[in-house]
Amino acid sequence: MLLALLASCSVAMFAQGAKSGFYKTRAAADSAYHRWEEEPVWMEQVVVTGTRTPKSLKDVPIQTRLITSYDIQKADATNVEDLLQQEMPGVEFSYAMNQQTHLNFSGFGGQNVLFLVDGERLAGETLDDVDFTRLNMASVERIEIVKGAASALYGSSAAGGVINIITKEPTKPWTLNVNTRASKHNEWRYGASLGLNRNHLQNMLSYHATTIDNFNFTSGPKPLARTITNFYGDNTFNVKDQLIWRPVSAFRLTAKAGYFFREQVRSETIPERYRNFTGGLRGNWEITKLDNLEVSYHFDQYDKSEFRKLDDIEVRNYSNVQNSLRMLYSHSFERGDVLSLGSDYMHDYLMNRNFTGGQREEDSFDFFGQFDWRVDEKWEVVGAMRYDYFSDGNQHRVTPKLSARYQPIGSVNLRASYGMGFRAPRLKEKYYNFDMAGIWIIQGNEDLKSELSHNFNASVEYTKRHFNLTAGGYFNSVDNRIATGAPFVDASIDPARPDQLYLSYINLENYTTFGFDVTTQVKWDNGLGVKLSYAYVHEELPQDEQGESINNQYIPARSHSLTARCEWDRQFTARYGLNISINGRAMSGVDNDEYVDYRSKDANGRLLKKTIHYNPYSIWKLTLAQRIGPAIRLTIAADNVFNYKPDYYYLNAPLTDGITLQVGMSIDVEKLFEK
Repeated sequence: MLLALLASCSVAMFAQGAKSGFYKTRAAADSAYHRWEEEPVWMEQVVVTGTRTPKSLKDVPIQTRLITSYDIQKADATNVEDLLQQEMPGVEFSYAMNQQTHLNFSGFGGQNVLFLVDGERLAGETLDDVDFTRLNMASVERIEIVKGAASALYGSSAAGGVINIITKEPTKPWTLNVNTRASKHNEWRYGASLGLNRNHLQNMLSYHATTIDNFNFTSGPKPLARTITNFYGDNTFNVKDQLIWRPVSAFRLTAKAGYFFREQVRSETIPERYRNFTGGLRGNWEITKLDNLEVSYHFDQYDKSEFRKLDDIEVRNYSNVQNSLRMLYSHSFERGDVLSLGSDYMHDYLMNRNFTGGQREEDSFDFFGQFDWRVDEKWEVVGAMRYDYFSDGNQHRVTPKLSARYQPIGSVNLRASYGMGFRAPRLKEKYYNFDMAGIWIIQGNEDLKSELSHNFNASVEYTKRHFNLTAGGYFNSVDNRIATGAPFVDASIDPARPDQLYLSYINLENYTTFGFDVTTQVKWDNGLGVKLSYAYVHEELPQDEQGESINNQYIPARSHSLTARCEWDRQFTARYGLNISINGRAMSGVDNDEYVDYRSKDANGRLLKKTIHYNPYSIWKLTLAQRIGPAIRLTIAADNVFNYKPDYYYLNAPLTDGITLQVGMSIDVEKLFEK
């Protein structure tokens, strides 16, 4: 029904645009609103993630999904979680047992998907995932996404894919944007960014803050398993600064610094606090027209603490500090081939009060080489090899990667790739000893083996003027997958508590996932745009020694998912324009075996499970964005416009309590002074 609605919407608006003829010429269409200047040639945009060297999107040998700054603006997303769910099928964010956010990315969890900001890794995690509230969309230029087969360039934790967030750089003498958005549950977002560009110096300073109150959920009668009754809001703010110095055209030095803070009130007397400190320096030297060298240092510290109000003290219970060095050299040959050589070193410090010994340290380094071979005008082949070493446990591995692109005609690209993935056990997975709220004790396992994966991808892409169609499939196989096993009782561990439940990290023999996705998008000069994406994923859940599926706190991947957007844009006068859009996602149902209450046991002494059926659902957002003059954008949106609410708020249900009205405003202050 929704697809039929979108299709009829597309036909009707296209007919209206053609009939009215409000864009008499292509020049008039381009000048009406800046977004149409770039979108007909979006395939010409330059990306760097797939090959670590700049390439236009249509020429990159590795299938790369690009979310542009205009896509981010249309989505009006607060953080990367909001954005990815709107823009990509096969992506779902659910919740772990303490309501921390967990990512399912086409069957891979957060521990196998590498998030980067300007190519740099992130410290810290919350139950296997990075803290997604850190990744706000303020001053983001674009997001580049590579599914699977990326491990030969990025190493551990990249078997499922790489998501690289690229921040903006100022291009005008000065820019100043201020923005805000309000919604129910006292949800507010505030932001500001100041850009300066003077002679050899550029600087971008940004500030982003959010707040949302706690609120309650109501489930139906007689739930089959544990339900969630509270949504825990938070308060955050994030300050970043980036300074670029170009003393000469061939050399560029970039310095960055940032601070992030989040407070979440689960207990009025002991709120939780999260902090992040970042800093770094990067030098880019164009040695010759054919040779380039990049050297960088990056610091990232992520802390968790409890603020004990009654005692007026703050107790830090977690700290992850990463110091990283990186070097990348590339040489371009006259015919267009590129040789890249690189190395990374990282010192990883992890303090956790739940660790055996309290703290651990590890050194890791890698070397990699890649050759991008332009065979002829139609063929391009990329081969890469990487060596990784981790000091704790002497874990090391060589991983290869091979990608190819074939362009039989100008509008068609065929791509295929294979990548071997390697993930060494994390310090947490080896040394954890954590009492999970009295439910069970999570134990690390020093004898864990490294994961080894094989990832295959193939895709076809057709692009003609304003139309693009991309279809791709993948198969992933993981040996020695690291997971938590089924809970067990072992009186020999602690004779004083013979009935104590334990949950240990284990290696599983094999885990496989495969699927495909199809995306089509079309954009016309009359202001109409339609985009549809569908994804199918099949996940073979591994089993433990008792034959039970291992999935004790995360929902399995939903087999079918759809994202869609239908929009229409018109500039009525020189000082007023309107964009109307409806976008959303639809997810199929899924079954998940969950523990009833973490106390009930069967006849064999194992925790009692029941199969929970998560119903299919769809969440859609209707947005009206008005452009007032050259500088002001007023946005009114109804999120979850069809008022979807789960019957039962089980552990992994979408945490929505119905339709949400959002009102936001963005002002580009510098444009108020332009003539």
